[in-house]
Amino acid sequence: QVQLVESGGGLVQAGGSLRLSCAASGRTSSAMAWFRQAPGKEREFVAASSWSGGGTYDADSVKGRFNISADNFKKTVYLQMNSLKPEEPARYYCATGRYGAISREYTYWGQGTQVTVSS
Repeated sequence: QVQLVESGGGLVQAGGSLRLSCAASGRTSSAMAWFRQAPGKEREFVAASSWSGGGTYDADSVKGRFNISADNFKKTVYLQMNSLKPEEPARYYCATGRYGAISREYTYWGQGTQVTVSS
């Protein structure tokens, strides 16, 4: 079975940076992705990457600020978040599935890690 464990969340000041990690075990799908969900809001796509490193895709809202990377040897995917905005506190979830920006394309999900942005 697949297990995804996110870590690295915490409190960060607006404009600051934070790196999230997702440790994967089991037979993951070909792509990994990060989604986030703020209280009272729908879960939204953040970024996706193939395990092979053949390509990445970022949501328009984070393009140029966030960077996703996947280490197939360590079976860990990272989300480097820079220039965090006050409106971006959310619980960030790691997922594995088919490469894309649609949540239903992803089969397994981690429990999430909370990111809080201070003003």
